[in-house]
Amino acid sequence: MTDPWVALEPGADPAERVQVLRRAHETFTSVGTVPRPVRSVVAESWRRSARAGVGPDGTASVELTDGDLGAYRAEHPLARVMPLFRELMGTFAADGEHLLAVCDAHGRLLWVEGHAATRRRADGMNFVPGARWSESAVGTNAPGTAVTVDRPVQVFAAEHFIRRVQPWTCAAAPVHDPRTGRVLGAVDITGGDRLAHPHSLGFVQAVARAAEAQLALLAPPPPEEAPLLSALGRDEAELALEGRRVRLSRRHSEILVLLSRHPEGLSGDELLCALYADESVTPVTLRAELARLRRLWGPGLLASRPYRLTAAVESDATVVERRLRTGALTAAAEAYSGPLLPGSQAPAIVRLRERLAGGLRTALIAHGDPDLLADWAHAPWGEDDLEVWRALAAVRPTAAVRARLAALEAELGVPDGGAAARTCGATYLQRPLA
Repeated sequence: MTDPWVALEPGADPAERVQVLRRAHETFTSVGTVPRPVRSVVAESWRRSARAGVGPDGTASVELTDGDLGAYRAEHPLARVMPLFRELMGTFAADGEHLLAVCDAHGRLLWVEGHAATRRRADGMNFVPGARWSESAVGTNAPGTAVTVDRPVQVFAAEHFIRRVQPWTCAAAPVHDPRTGRVLGAVDITGGDRLAHPHSLGFVQAVARAAEAQLALLAPPPPEEAPLLSALGRDEAELALEGRRVRLSRRHSEILVLLSRHPEGLSGDELLCALYADESVTPVTLRAELARLRRLWGPGLLASRPYRLTAAVESDATVVERRLRTGALTAAAEAYSGPLLPGSQAPAIVRLRERLAGGLRTALIAHGDPDLLADWAHAPWGEDDLEVWRALAAVRPTAAVRARLAALEAELGVPDGGAAARTCGATYLQRPLA
């Protein structure tokens, strides 16, 4: 294949390719090795699917129905571009006996529209609004894999991990928030073998870019006076200030996160202890980092004696904390895009990271909302979270959830869900705060 993201190049025999892929799929599901003809993007997805505990004979679970689905869709950012999706793709889907589908960032289908007979066929595999089609739930599929790898992808026939999906071909592209770059979900075209063409991949990619352009036009202009620090789910924070967006170094990210939380300022010794576990690090090292930060942003952002920011900087971490304190759990979970500076080993950052994640997951477990628990469990930071998977199994005991929980308990050596897990959870949540 000249393009690893295209499933079938022009001139290739679809029937022959299907037979090759079926044999490769059987080989992988029986012995765990991926034969060479399988595209690398598919091979990597199969491995992720297997690690997530997805079985080849599984099926998607429907998580949102009726009023819950309607309310969730109405509030979702992609609702604003559904008219555009229908305008650009509706006729193509209906005339070609295809389906137009849109999912959220967690792979949950929000809209499935198109040819009536094709929709009835898709109902048999739960390719319906409200069903979770994330890669970690149902394995390799275009919308779920597109949001996982954050790029357009095409999945053909037996490249799908679950067997009942293998008669289908689909192509999907992620859609991003034009202001933050965050993945909002994906737009997908699903149908038969005729979609196994480079044009279908380019088509959905063009539709996704048009949707992002439309969202940019609809979005209100960001307030110029509010510097924004994005540090969740990324090792290097991004600071938006005075119309500029700059990715910071890891150390500068740590400094700004800490100073944004201490508007009164921190002394050199306090900042040194917060940043360095190694007591042999001298104040000279810290002053050099602060000097580089001043050169990057100019003298107007950072003051000294004590070190402090001259403007109030809002961070995505404080947004989550504020919503959590006010009981807005759904909004807090929506704003949480991952652990705070996950690669940082700065002592104060580690404490903040664990406090934020621990407080949110504790609230999710206590609240017991199956959708919020599922969102956490299927996120990269929650896929091995035993307590959350147990809480999810208690409120949504689907076959896929029970299978993942059993696999996780076996991996961790706690098949009976005993006191060891509860002790670990308590230790995690009782660490000293920053």
